[in-house]
Amino acid sequence: MSAVSKPYEIVERALELSRADGCVVIADEQSSANLRWAGNALTTNGVTRGRTLTVIATVDGAQGTASGVVSRSAVTADDLEPLVRAAEAAARSAGPAEDAQPLVEGVAASPDFTDAPAETSSSVFADFAPALGEAFARARAGGRELYGFAHHELTSTYLGTSAGLRLRHDQPSGTLELNAKSPDRTRSAWAGRSTRDFKDVDPTALDAELAERLGWAERRIELPAGRYETLLPPTAVADLAIYQLWSSAGRDAAEGRTVFSKPGGGTRVGETLSPLPLTLRSDPDEPGLESAPFVIAHSSGDDSSVFDNGLPLSATDWVREGRLERLVTTRHSAALTRLPVAPAAGNLILDGGGERSLEEMVASTERGLLLTCLWYIREVDPATLLLTGLTRDGVYLVEGGEVVGEVNNFRFNESPVDLLSRATEAGRTEKTLPREWSDWFTRAAMPPLRVPDFNMSSVSQGV
Repeated sequence: MSAVSKPYEIVERALELSRADGCVVIADEQSSANLRWAGNALTTNGVTRGRTLTVIATVDGAQGTASGVVSRSAVTADDLEPLVRAAEAAARSAGPAEDAQPLVEGVAASPDFTDAPAETSSSVFADFAPALGEAFARARAGGRELYGFAHHELTSTYLGTSAGLRLRHDQPSGTLELNAKSPDRTRSAWAGRSTRDFKDVDPTALDAELAERLGWAERRIELPAGRYETLLPPTAVADLAIYQLWSSAGRDAAEGRTVFSKPGGGTRVGETLSPLPLTLRSDPDEPGLESAPFVIAHSSGDDSSVFDNGLPLSATDWVREGRLERLVTTRHSAALTRLPVAPAAGNLILDGGGERSLEEMVASTERGLLLTCLWYIREVDPATLLLTGLTRDGVYLVEGGEVVGEVNNFRFNESPVDLLSRATEAGRTEKTLPREWSDWFTRAAMPPLRVPDFNMSSVSQGV
């Protein structure tokens, strides 16, 4: 074994090798465990481990500071010097970095910086797997088939800089996706959950939920395209809200390119977006949704900067009681736009609605649609943040407070920002898994929303 093998040693050695004016090193130690199943039986399971090292070199010049970024996986001690030199060469061949800032200083070191990385294993499923087996048995007895997967990932990030930062964060992320199908495959229902440790997910409860939805689907009703009163479940709200956050870079808004741009110049910060007292926020310390308390930036972009690595993160309200409060900024873009520094964090919460559950909102619906989830979401117009996408795995007709059958799928055309202005009710906020963005963003808590005129622009044959 190499004398330099522990993550913190890799970081320290890379910093020692650096000949650049500044250097940032990020070591990501990742382990994952997964289960997959089909037709009420486990099919595969496995555990993986890996390491990715990112070196960011900064070089000062007469015209400004340039940066070079190189990332490689499966890095060993012998790979370090070539990696550091490659980052330095990239910096020297680049022009001055527009987002150049002094490297962050003065952040207290993480007390566990030199500890071994946290690791997940198949033991994370110790309680979940037997419960899944019980769900299989219930599904077989009920004449339905379960498909899906459970995935747990644990990433330990070690961040060191030539400015003296030594920071570390352990991030657990778990997802459960469960599909129930009728034996003839004509009916399908989906449920998903986000979790840190699989101790708060119950596959038997999800199976019961899916069984009810398959029962609703026994009656099929064809509806035309149009605007319908629609109940969006938390997972669908999360997919829309996350895209809104991703589209809220302060600089883009100030330059007139987004839905958050003010006609005639400036941004819409301070404007009311919703008549409901909704607050869209991020908080690294949110219970059950904890995320990194400092910036981890492997590259620079409209809403991130490698120069901000290690910058402390705090609770941020993006929308406060219906009013646009913050846009995403780096130190550089904040100075350009004269907006507060507000880097994005690793979670998103929408609250401020009522205490009613989705089921209670259904019970008070005279006639409308109940969605399961959205998918294949794509941007149509950044100026309005108009998105298009499809419904999937169950759209249900509600009449007189009861679900009376399943209807066909639709393509929708809607803007998350416009939806906020038209929503007439928000229910109880709960942890949820955004289905479309679950590969990139899993830590969300959202309420169900009632929209009186959701735009189902065309009928879709998707399932």
